Amino acid sequence: MKNKKILFRADSSSSIGTGHIMRDLVLATQYPDSEIIFATQNLEGNLNAKIVESGYQVKHLLSNELEELVNMVNELQVEMIVIDHYGIDYAFEKALKEQTDITIMVLDDTYEKHHCDILLNHNIYGDATRYEGLVPTSCELRCGEEHTLIRDEFKIAKANKKPLPSKPITLFVAMGGSDSQGLTLPILEVLEKFSDVRVHVVTTHANAQLEMLKTYVKKHTNITLHIDTNQMANLMAQSHIAILTPSVILNEASFMELLFIPIQTADNQKEMVVFLEANEYPVIKTFDAEVLFATLHEFIWFYNQRNGHE
Repeated sequence: MKNKKILFRADSSSSIGTGHIMRDLVLATQYPDSEIIFATQNLEGNLNAKIVESGYQVKHLLSNELEELVNMVNELQVEMIVIDHYGIDYAFEKALKEQTDITIMVLDDTYEKHHCDILLNHNIYGDATRYEGLVPTSCELRCGEEHTLIRDEFKIAKANKKPLPSKPITLFVAMGGSDSQGLTLPILEVLEKFSDVRVHVVTTHANAQLEMLKTYVKKHTNITLHIDTNQMANLMAQSHIAILTPSVILNEASFMELLFIPIQTADNQKEMVVFLEANEYPVIKTFDAEVLFATLHEFIWFYNQRNGHE
């Protein structure tokens, strides 16, 4: 599909997180012949600079009000809008359609009611049948693993992935770009109890605890802190086990066939949690140091057994 102009409506911040913007940047690459513009609020800890680095325009919104967005759509004369925002609901979308007649694509993770022309649930649990009655009958549904937004770097890293040495066990830790619950440090404290492990910690400048993390890592030579890295795929390929949130990043870990321990940090992750539990995969719904220790101990044993290591 070719469009002259496409507007992406999404936000990022220390509290919202960075996942929406990151997946939208992947989706934007599917429209190489279009002019892509991002409409975002200038919130604290945002990824707007990342958008610009990726070669796209950023237009700042002062609010999440319908009128302001309608005005921007009309002024820019965009032909399609991609909405990836939990703060925009069915009523907002319907009013936007009525006032602009723009083609609307919505990204949805939680099976909400939407007024849109295209709905994308790109998660591995995405199920088109669950949207019956939630979207217009004419809506095009794009759901499930075949629509998962995977960056090219992951495809390359998977194709080039080599067998890992049995020791040390390398752990990949990523609790979201902003780590809104501040769990990275408590997780690292649990990992101190394991001998002969290496740890890759991935975060961004949106993390409010970043300075504390830097101080902690300086005292532990087996931990490497990666800030705003573009090497996520390679780091996963070099790791045995991941500790992460059951969010967008879990789609990537699944694609990389990486063992992972998911720790739920937000309500919007519940569908992924339900999917994992239905497939008998252990999930930590509320962080607990003892549970994480026991789960990781079991995972290391399982990895060694599966690969014939003692």
